[in-house]
Amino acid sequence: MTEFEDAEQDLPPSKSSRKRAAHAAQKLGERLTRMRQDETAGLPLTDALHDAIAEARRLRSRAALGRQYQFIGKLMRDIDMDALDAALAAQIDAQNTRARLRR
Repeated sequence: MTEFEDAEQDLPPSKSSRKRAAHAAQKLGERLTRMRQDETAGLPLTDALHDAIAEARRLRSRAALGRQYQFIGKLMRDIDMDALDAALAAQIDAQNTRARLRR
């Protein structure tokens, strides 16, 4: 490797990449609030995150929902996103299998 590539690997993530990750976590949190409660119960989420998702389901004010989604995004920083993605993928596969069996 060149000296430039070594220095580039030692740098912390850029502000843009951190913002992209934060927005992605917030979007995933919004997706979790649209899921049924029994679907989110089996996911590897913290108790605080379960509570925040339940609160978002209860809210009707657009401004309050926006603040709650930001809070959910903040809480999502503390969880293992790879494990959550794997659990969501497994749920989707199970739903697709059940749908195929019903045909």
